[in-house]
Amino acid sequence: MFTTVITPRVSETDGMGHINNTVIPIWFEAGRKGIFEIFTPTLSFDNWRCVVVNLNVDYLNEIHYGQDVTIHTYIKEIGNSSYIIEEEMYQNNQLCSKGTATYVNFNKKTRKSEFIPEELRQQLEKHKKNNEEVGG
Repeated sequence: MFTTVITPRVSETDGMGHINNTVIPIWFEAGRKGIFEIFTPTLSFDNWRCVVVNLNVDYLNEIHYGQDVTIHTYIKEIGNSSYIIEEEMYQNNQLCSKGTATYVNFNKKTRKSEFIPEELRQQLEKHKKNNEEVGG
C-alpha cells in the first residue's frame, strides 16, 4: 500500500463548502506516484509507461478544507499488460471517496501495450491490499 497525505487548498473548495468533485480524481492520481515509479523510476516522460484507460470514483462523504486527507493506494489486479489500482480517501478516519483506475503498460515508441515484466509484476504484488489494511 502507498499512503499519501494531501492538504486541501481554499481554491479546491466549491460553493457548497466542500472540496469540489473534480479535485478528487486529481488527488487520487497523486497517490499513484509510487506505482508510476515502479514503471518509470525517474518519472521522466521520455520513457513513460503508465497509460490510464479507465477511472471510477465513488463519492461517499464530503471532504472539507482545513483538515488533511489521507489516500491509500493498492494494487487490486494484475493482468498481462494492465493493472487495476484501488484507492481510498479518508478525512478524520472516515472513508470519503473510493475508486479504481485501470492502467496499461504502454510502449511510447511502438504505441502499443506490452506485457508487464516479471520484475515489475513482483513489485506490484507487494502492494496488493490485505484485509487488515483498511481504515484511515
